[in-house]
Amino acid sequence: MATEANTQRIPAYCAMCWSSCGCIAVVEDGRFVALEPDPEHPTGAAICGKGRAAPEQVYSEQRLLYPMKRTRPKGDPDPGWERISWDEALDMTAKAVERTAGNCGSEAIAFSITTLAGTSMQDGYPWVERLRQHIGTPNAVTSVEICNFAKDFVYPHTFGTSMPMPDLANTGCIVLWGHNPSASWIAHATRVAAAKARGAKLVVIDPLRVGFAAKADQWLRVRPGTDGALALGIAGVMINEGWFDRAFVRDWTNGPLLVRDDTGEFLSAADLNGDGNVNQRVAWDRARGGPVLYDLETGSYEIAGADLALSGHYEVSCLRGTVPCRPAFELYTELCRGYSPERAEKITWVPAEQIRETARLIGNSGPVSVYAWAGLEQHSNSSQTNRAVSLLYALTGCFDCKGGNVVLDALTVNDISGGGLMSPAQSQKALGLDQRPLGPEAINGWITTDALYDAVLTGKPYEVKALVSFGVNMVMSHADGQRGAKALDALDFMVHSDIFLTPTASHADIVLPVNTPWEREGLRTNFKVDQKAVGHVQLRRQVVESQGESRSDAWIAMELAKRLGYSNSFWNGDIEASYREMLEPTGIDLDELKKQPRGITVPLETRYRKYAGSGRNDAPGFNTPTRKVEIYSETLKQHGYPPLPKYVAPAMGPEARPDLADAFPLILTSAKSPHFLHSQGRALPALRRFQPEPTVDLHPSAAQERQIEDGEWVRLMTPHGRIKLKAHFSKHLHPKVVRATHGWWQGCDALSAPGYDPGSEDGANLNHAIGNDDFDPIGGAVPHKAYLCEIVRVAAEPGSSSRAAAKSAAGAGQTSVPKAKVAKKPVVAAAKAGAAKRQKT
Repeated sequence: MATEANTQRIPAYCAMCWSSCGCIAVVEDGRFVALEPDPEHPTGAAICGKGRAAPEQVYSEQRLLYPMKRTRPKGDPDPGWERISWDEALDMTAKAVERTAGNCGSEAIAFSITTLAGTSMQDGYPWVERLRQHIGTPNAVTSVEICNFAKDFVYPHTFGTSMPMPDLANTGCIVLWGHNPSASWIAHATRVAAAKARGAKLVVIDPLRVGFAAKADQWLRVRPGTDGALALGIAGVMINEGWFDRAFVRDWTNGPLLVRDDTGEFLSAADLNGDGNVNQRVAWDRARGGPVLYDLETGSYEIAGADLALSGHYEVSCLRGTVPCRPAFELYTELCRGYSPERAEKITWVPAEQIRETARLIGNSGPVSVYAWAGLEQHSNSSQTNRAVSLLYALTGCFDCKGGNVVLDALTVNDISGGGLMSPAQSQKALGLDQRPLGPEAINGWITTDALYDAVLTGKPYEVKALVSFGVNMVMSHADGQRGAKALDALDFMVHSDIFLTPTASHADIVLPVNTPWEREGLRTNFKVDQKAVGHVQLRRQVVESQGESRSDAWIAMELAKRLGYSNSFWNGDIEASYREMLEPTGIDLDELKKQPRGITVPLETRYRKYAGSGRNDAPGFNTPTRKVEIYSETLKQHGYPPLPKYVAPAMGPEARPDLADAFPLILTSAKSPHFLHSQGRALPALRRFQPEPTVDLHPSAAQERQIEDGEWVRLMTPHGRIKLKAHFSKHLHPKVVRATHGWWQGCDALSAPGYDPGSEDGANLNHAIGNDDFDPIGGAVPHKAYLCEIVRVAAEPGSSSRAAAKSAAGAGQTSVPKAKVAKKPVVAAAKAGAAKRQKT
C-alpha cells in the first residue's frame, strides 16, 4: 500500500479534448493511478469520465509501443508487422517524402492531422503543421469541414470574427444550438449550469434530449438538418413582433444598405452619377426622402444620425435611369416571413406555438448568448444554416455586449505553425479549392477525405502518392470508410502515428507509437472558456515515463524535420526553445512558468462593444467588407452563393430524394457518446462498461411498427450501406428519427467485449453507411447528422442472397470505386421489402 511519502499529486491539465480541464494527476510509486479535478484552476471545476479513465489509457495492453513496418502486401488481412528502430522508421519515412516530392511534386504528399477538439493533438499541432508547411504540401485532412468550419469560418461572413465565447457569468438567456457541452466541453458545461442556477433562461435546440435539454425552459426537438428553416422562422416572429434591437440593426448592420432589384448587388455612389465613388454604398434617409451615402473605408454615413430605412421599396434616380431598390434588411425580413411558424412546423417538426414562445423568450430575456457546434456542422446545408443562426443572433443586438457573446481580450503569442512558409502558388493547388473557393481549402489547405480519395484512386486533378498521417482515423470517422480503405491501400507510401493501432493505421507502411499527454510536457496559452481562462498559461509537467518507445507528435515532427534538412527552422530539436519563442510576446519567462505548475494567470480586461470604437486602439466597425454586421453578404454572392441564408432541404432527406423516401422512411442522426472521444476509448473498462455495445436509439412506436424488441440486434440500412447495431428505445426521440454513434471498432479484453470489423456490414462502423456524394457547397461538410435510413430485425431481414453477392463483389479487389449517386441495389431491395412488410402488417 502506497504511503504518503511515495504519492505525488501533480497539477496538470487534461489535453485529451478541447476542454483542457485543470486537474491533479495522482502518482503512486511511479505509477499514474488517478486524475482528479483541480478547483483552483480556471477550468478545473470538474473532470469527465473520459479524463478519469486516463490511467487506463496509459497502461492499456493494446497500446502501440514500438515503431513497426509492414512486411506483407497492402490489402492482406495480416500486415505482418515487424518491429523496427526509430531511426529506421524515420529514415524510411523521410526518404519516401523526398522521393515523392522529387518525382511528383510536394502536392503529391498529403498530411492528415487529427482534430484538436477531441484528441490530444493540441500538444503537437504547431510542430506537425510547421513540418507540412516546410514540405510544401497544400493538402491536409484535418476534419475542419465536419468539426468547426461553420462556427469559426462562416461566422466571419456575418460578424467578421469566429463565434465568440458566451459571457455566461452575466447572460440572461443561453441558447445551445446543436451543442451538448456535457458530452464535449465540461468546462463550458459547468458554467452553463451555474448560469442556469443563477436564473438565466435556457433554450436547447437539438433532435436529442441530451445534456441540458432536460433542464431547458424550451427544448426544441428539431428535425435533423432543418435548423436553418427554424432559425428563419424564429427570426420572422421576432421581427414581426418587434422583439429585436432595431437601433443595433440600423446602426451596426448593413441592413439599411440598398440592394438593386435587377442585379441583387448593393447600389453604389457610382450608380448615382459618373463621379461617384465605387467604394460608397447607398441607404435611404426617410427624413430627407432621398439617398444617403455610406463610406466602406470609414464605416460612416455622410449624414450622422440619418433616419435610415430598414424596410420599403424605393425608386432611386441613377445615371442610367430609375433603379428599384430595397434595404438589405427588407430582403432578410421577406425571407424570414416566408417561414411562418406554421410553415416552419411542417419542415422542422417543432410546434408553431413553441417557435413563437422561443422567439418571445429570446427577444425578451436578454442579454442573450448563443453557442452552436457539431450539431450544425455535419450537414449538406451547414454553412447557410449557421448564417441563419448568426443573423438571428444579430437581431438581439447582444454581440460583444455584457452577457452576450464577447470577443475576449487574449494574450499575444507567436504562432510557430509555419504560416507563410508555403508559396501562394503552391497553396492554390489544394484539392477541392476549385469547388469551394471560400472553404477550408482556401483557409489553410484543409481538404476533405473525399477529395483525397478522388486524387488517390482517379488521379484527378492530380495524383496523391503518399500520406503522412498523425492520428486521423479516417476509416472510422469520415464518410465512406470502405472507399477510404481502398484509397489508403492504393498509396505508394503511408506513415501513421498514433496511440493505438487503429483500422486506419492498419493500412500504413510504417506505424509510429505516440505517447499520451501524461507521458510528455505540454504548453497551453489560452483556456478559452472565459476571460480568466483566456489569460491563463500553463506548462504541463510529464507525469510518468513513456510506455515502451512511444514519443510525442512534436518530437516525431522535429525528428523528421532534421532528416529533411529543416533542423534550423525547428530549433535544432529543442522544444523548450520553441516554447520560449511562443511565449516571448507575453513577457512570461519559461523558467518562471516551470516554477508555477498550476500556471500563471495574466489579468486581462474584458472590454465590451469594441465595435463602437470606445476602447483602446479600437477602430469603429466590424472586420467585414462593409464594416458592419453583414446581413447581406456580397462576398458570398460574388462567389455564387446566396447572400442571404436561403434554406435548402437536407440532400439525403425525403424532400430532396423522394425516390428513396419510401424505402428509407427514417432519418438517421449521430451524436457523440458521453463515454468516448470519437473512435477512442472503447478498450478501456472504465468507459466500456457504461456502453458495452453499439446501439441505435429509436422511438418505441417505430420499433413496434417493425416488430423490434428493446435490446435486439438490428440492421441499420441507408442508401449507401448497412451495419449491425443493438436496438435501444428512447421515448424522447421523434418517431421518424433514429440516432447512432460512430467509432465502434475496438474490443475490451477486460470485459470480454468484442471489437467490430470496420469494413463489414456485420460491423458497427457508422461511416460504412454514410456516403460522400452530398456535401455543403461552401464548406464541404457531409450529412453525417441527417441521412435517410431504415431499420429491420437481423433475425428477419430479407435479401440474404443479395448480401452474399455484395460481399463477393466487395472482395473482388477493385482499386477504384466510383461514387454512386443512387442507392446500392441490395440495400434498396432489403429496405423496400421491409417497407412492404410494414404496410402489409
